[in-house]
Amino acid sequence: MTARTLPVPDGLDGMRVDAGLAKLLGLSRTAVAALAESGDVSLDGRPAGKSDRLVAGAWLEVTLPEPEQPVPVRAEPVPGMTVLHEDDDIIVVDKPVGVAAHPSPGWTGPTVVGGLAAAGMRVSTSGAAERQGVVHRLDVGTTGVMVVAKSEHAYTVLKRAFKDRTVEKGYHALVQGHPDPTDGTIDAPIDRHPRHDYKFAVVAAGRPSVTHYRTLEAFRAATLVEVRLETGRTHQIRVHFAALRHPCVGDLTYGADPVLAKRLGLTRQWLHARLLGFDHPADGRRVEFTSEYPDDLRKVLDLLADG
Repeated sequence: MTARTLPVPDGLDGMRVDAGLAKLLGLSRTAVAALAESGDVSLDGRPAGKSDRLVAGAWLEVTLPEPEQPVPVRAEPVPGMTVLHEDDDIIVVDKPVGVAAHPSPGWTGPTVVGGLAAAGMRVSTSGAAERQGVVHRLDVGTTGVMVVAKSEHAYTVLKRAFKDRTVEKGYHALVQGHPDPTDGTIDAPIDRHPRHDYKFAVVAAGRPSVTHYRTLEAFRAATLVEVRLETGRTHQIRVHFAALRHPCVGDLTYGADPVLAKRLGLTRQWLHARLLGFDHPADGRRVEFTSEYPDDLRKVLDLLADG
């Protein structure tokens, strides 16, 4: 454990403890709230709750846990993962279901980074040790196209492109019911769920998040939509459609109907990263890669089409 003692800056005067400390220490509000609840935050020697207010000049003492050690990359083949494109700067893969982008605490399954290592493919050494070369991620239960940087230059350029929102990210999602309007934009901030740390939610003080969608095909119980992401928050599509009460079919974490999922034989959210377009880091030319639906998602559409 590491103890830090510092005065509350003027700029944080009057802010809630969780919001102010998150800004001051670069932690999530959820992490700060957990510290406060366990008695690891005090103001002028008195324990502070997460909703207490900071006072400029007061002495703040925080006991921080030791940082988690990075999870090593385990090189192992990933069945079903195909390379759509490879050159000196980038590798574009078609990620199957049940595969994480990179290792993380608690995850013992296959990873994109580990699969590339097993295939003898070198990736950029930029980024944290366990996610070198990874410039964006897909959820374990989301399939589709993903790019990994091979060169250090590509890592820098692609990270900036994702941050500057010049990357085109196109998804197809099957959502329950029929969104109204059929084409639209969801503009709602996202942050950690206030009660369940493994989930995210639309939260007033969250990070700006914008999702554009249009209907491709309407079925009796669900609608296939094309989604374009303006921002790239964790679980963004899943959270936004759940907030509209049209969760992705099969997404039990975000309120999908388990009866419908079982009837369709779906064991994960129906969400597929269909298209990825960006300026190639080597010469700036625009490149675009697409991924076909995997068998489990295709079968669901066939079942719905048959009524």
